[in-house]
Order: sequence, then C-alpha cells, then structure tokens
Amino acid sequence: MCAKRDVKIFDSHTHIFPDKIAEKASAGISGFYGMPVAFDGTAGALRRACRKNGVSGCLICSVATKTEQVENINSFISESAAASNGFFTGFCSLHPDMGEVSLDNEINRAMRLGLKGVKLHPDFQEFEADGARAYKIYEAIDGRLPVLFHAGDPRYPYSSPKRIANALNRFPKMTVVAAHFGGWSEWGDAVRELAGRENVYVDVSSSLYALSPEKAREYIAAYGEDKVLFGTDYPMWDIKGEIERFDGLGLDDRAREKILCENAKRLLNLEDCHVF
Repeated sequence: MCAKRDVKIFDSHTHIFPDKIAEKASAGISGFYGMPVAFDGTAGALRRACRKNGVSGCLICSVATKTEQVENINSFISESAAASNGFFTGFCSLHPDMGEVSLDNEINRAMRLGLKGVKLHPDFQEFEADGARAYKIYEAIDGRLPVLFHAGDPRYPYSSPKRIANALNRFPKMTVVAAHFGGWSEWGDAVRELAGRENVYVDVSSSLYALSPEKAREYIAAYGEDKVLFGTDYPMWDIKGEIERFDGLGLDDRAREKILCENAKRLLNLEDCHVF
C-alpha cells in the first residue's frame, strides 16, 4: 500500500478495452510510444490495481481510429460504467470523419447513456486539433461536454499545445482537459499556450516519470492547483508507481486533496470520489 492514503484518489485518465482485444490494443499502445505497458488493458485488471492501491474511482475511455468503431466503443464504455456500481465514469469517443447527423446523434446517445465527456486523440486519429475536421466535433458539442485531449508529441503535427490553444480561441465555451500536463514532452510550450485559461484543466498522466519534482511543482503552480487532475494513463504505467511519484512531489495537503479528487469531482459532477 502506498503512503498517505488519507486522501481520496480519483484516476482521471485510464483506457480500457474489451477482454478479447485488450492484449492486442495494449500492445498497439506500447508500439506507438515505444514503451512497455504495465497492464493488459482490461477493466478487471484496472479495478484490481485500483483497489490494491487505494484508488476509489476512474475515468475510463477509449479511442476510435475508424468511424465504424465509435458506436461499439461508446456502448462498451457505458456498459462498463453501468456495471461498476459507480466506480467507473465514462467518456465517449468520436471521430472527425463522422457526418454531421451521425455525429450529433452519437453525442446525444452518449449523453443518454450517461457518458460525461469526449476523449479525442489527434495523433491516433490523425487530425489536427485546430483543423476543420475537428471543428465539426467542437460545434456539435457546443459547450455541452468537456473534452479530454491527448496533448503533445513532437513526432506528429496534430496535437501540439499551440493547436489546442487555437481551437480554444475559436471555441471559447469548450472545456478542455489537456492530458500530460498539456503537452507530452512539450511541457514548456504547453504552459505558455494553455496556462491561465479559465476553461483548461491538465492532468499529470505520462509525465511524472520524465519531470523532476521541482519542475512538476512549477507546472502545477502555473496552471493552478484547482486545474490539475491526477491520472495514470492505464494501462501504460504502474498505478502504485504513479501514486508514489505524485506523493513524492511534496505538495501540501490541500493541493493534494484537490488534484487527487476534488477537481475531478467538480469537473465531472461526481457525488464523491470514494465509492467503496
């Protein structure tokens, strides 16, 4: 058990897959980033790891790389959330090549299913975050749902912090969670482009392994402790290790409470972060 378990923990960034394809999907993630993954990507493994390490709930999502995957993914995520007795909160997937009618219909269906936001991965889905294809999605959402972006990767031209900032300039009602401190491996650019925006949150997922505690604290201060969420990017990283890295930042108790639970509770309109 990790130290400091006096504070409730909500993991605001996890990915799960149906059991029959989870191993293949997780291997695909591993290949994309050139890093081993810690888990098999199943909901069961996530639940077990969370219980073992004091995590009280998770935001779950997945990404459609083809339009025909969207409906099945959203049904799977909503069914997983419904079967979890409140442990999982789901975000839907959308794809920029969906037609306007099907896009609007799927957003409405996702909301009826209880999904609380949208997950987009411009690098996997191969669209520019500030491009016309993406703008269809933002127009359809029209401030109704927050968007969790994979953000940043200098290998690809799609999800840079600058592009996300451009999208926010065009759609000021949109609430965004820019993952990986606003831009994976582009952390300084992310702070310059995204810090100080009222409708921008960031999460700490897939970042603490690469940042010194001093630098991570600097970024948290730049965004504001009210706008930072804890996340592990399951199945990428060992959940126990990510909690230990976060605990090692040396944040005060109030900042820890906000980042580990309270900010997610407010953003996602959760009754509580603790469900067992």
